[in-house]
Amino acid sequence: MKVLHIFRYFKGKKKMGTNIQVLIVVCTIICFCSISDATLVEKNGTATFYKAPYIPSACNGYQDDGNFIAAASDEIWENRGACGKCYMIKCIGATNLAPHPCKQGYILVQIVDYCRGCRGTINLSEEAFFDIADPKAGRVKIEYFVWPEKIY
Repeated sequence: MKVLHIFRYFKGKKKMGTNIQVLIVVCTIICFCSISDATLVEKNGTATFYKAPYIPSACNGYQDDGNFIAAASDEIWENRGACGKCYMIKCIGATNLAPHPCKQGYILVQIVDYCRGCRGTINLSEEAFFDIADPKAGRVKIEYFVWPEKIY
């Protein structure tokens, strides 16, 4: 929308050359695209799950954070920098011989804990894992990205 307003503004200016108009519009589009791409960079990893009780947690102590939560492995922990970050996660395949482990769709979880020595990138709560994968699989391949807003 902003790109169209900028283009209409410069279209009305007779003194400005066409090449400069095009350059400005192209630069504006590139800026908007690079901002949104930086926010939603998709990565591949693995997910496991853990069972309740989910408290205490490394990020929030004895606060009840609900059921769609996760623990971060060393790969994404960032010395507590992962606390509070939200991740959109989708199951994409098996890591073992479990047939058809994935369910359709994505889940959105918030990092509330740390998983030292995890077998996966993200250790999901049991409820979150069961929404995207067969629990018999135990561990699955995932696509994930940081969700730009907090969910709680």
